[in-house]
Amino acid sequence: MQDQHAELEWKDSGVPVSLRFDDPYFSLENGVAETRHVFLAGNELPERFRPGFHIAELGFGTGLNFLVAWDAWRNSGQKGRFRFTSFEAFPMSASDMERAHAGFPSLAERAAELRSVWSGGAVDVRFTDVDLRVISGDARETLPGWDGCADAWFLDGFSPAKNPELWGADLMGAVALHTQPGGSVATYTAAGHVRRALQDAGLMITRQPGYGRKRHMTTGRKP
Repeated sequence: MQDQHAELEWKDSGVPVSLRFDDPYFSLENGVAETRHVFLAGNELPERFRPGFHIAELGFGTGLNFLVAWDAWRNSGQKGRFRFTSFEAFPMSASDMERAHAGFPSLAERAAELRSVWSGGAVDVRFTDVDLRVISGDARETLPGWDGCADAWFLDGFSPAKNPELWGADLMGAVALHTQPGGSVATYTAAGHVRRALQDAGLMITRQPGYGRKRHMTTGRKP
């Protein structure tokens, strides 16, 4: 089955917006800062990094979260490798990804490495210090059969109000099932039904201060 590519429009600031979901791919204020606040700090990273640490993600998008995590890993002084697995239904084209990456000059070197292997679809590649796997398709179909288990999850689908399929109770249950004991999840949303679904799946959920204009976000731990 051929991948369906993301359909975009662009803000004057250079932020891509999904036409399918009518939602920007990252903060209009500062995408890198948002990722560091929500997904790194929300999962207590880089403090929890160790060799072989495995991050999983719903929604690869521009690859920004991967790039920020990779940058944090290299700057943390860790030896060895980590893993990053992402589930993406509508991969961005290579040209659109390059345009989006122009907004992250501090990540330019790593962004260029990512683009060197990106053709707008599934990826399974070993870089110097990270194994990246992007699994194309509907996560409701691809995640339940995944053979992995993550130490930390980045839940970064489009807004639950506009992309409800990526926040349903069954999928949140699959996330919890594919989380290591003591593992964590973080997401920018504080939607009640998302928090309840994660809680019902057995995670200990906490509401945290959000980034920028978002008052709250959600983090969780698997006992």
